[in-house]
Amino acid sequence: MSTPGGRPGKAPRKKSPAKKAAVKKTAVKKPPAKAASAGQPETAPVPSRRTLVIIPTYNELENLPLILGRVRKARPDVHILVVDDGSPDGTGRLADEAAAANPDRVHVMHRTAKDGLGAAYLAAFSWGLERGYAVLVEMDADGSHAPEQLYRLLDAIDNGADLAIGSRYVDGGTVRNWPWRRLALSKTANTYARVLLGVGINDITAGYRAYRREVLEKFDLSTVDSKGYCFQIDLTWRAINDGFKVVEVPITFTERELGVSKMSGSNIREAMAKVARWGIGGRVNRRRRG
Repeated sequence: MSTPGGRPGKAPRKKSPAKKAAVKKTAVKKPPAKAASAGQPETAPVPSRRTLVIIPTYNELENLPLILGRVRKARPDVHILVVDDGSPDGTGRLADEAAAANPDRVHVMHRTAKDGLGAAYLAAFSWGLERGYAVLVEMDADGSHAPEQLYRLLDAIDNGADLAIGSRYVDGGTVRNWPWRRLALSKTANTYARVLLGVGINDITAGYRAYRREVLEKFDLSTVDSKGYCFQIDLTWRAINDGFKVVEVPITFTERELGVSKMSGSNIREAMAKVARWGIGGRVNRRRRG
């Protein structure tokens, strides 16, 4: 075939209309569409591309810069919301400085009342939903939840889970540096909740978790009054009852090295009482329906 200009001494050959049409068709041919992520419509964006990591704080001055640095290194694409409950040690001021240095990725919510972990998360959920985040993650400020394992939660969400729980008590999950009494208390609490509520979740009290926004939108958050760690049981119980897909992924939980734990006897008493009420109420309702 001759070049467009033709060879010396020869007149350029004209392409037939059929060949022109073929060339034009080839030029505009689109590449095959990429396969959709599991559980997602072909045209839907991957949920984890719009993720908000929520970090509640109260007197976490030593831990906050460490956890912020680890999150940003592990997942520079996510946004972070620090929810400070009026820490007297200056944690809120430090959070403001981090937000000023990274205004596109780090945000701060200041609350004047220290009225429990649940209230802090509820305020943060409302903030995140109003701003269009697709996935909302709970993470402790003390480093016990490894940001380096955040991808496990987000992968589970991208593959169809509605709530992904970072579990200490499934195959591959571990706990580091806890005294045996603390570990025994945690396992007992989880067994208590699992039996009374009749659910198959091994670590229903876990605080490292990721929600699709649709789960939180389905809940009437104004009716959630759990204050402490019972909050995690409460929302998991609601998600299961509403038919959402709840999965557990293994994580390594490491006891804090700096600061003081916020666990208290009132947290434990609240959880025991509410789980008993939910469990008994659920069985009564099932019998009535049955």
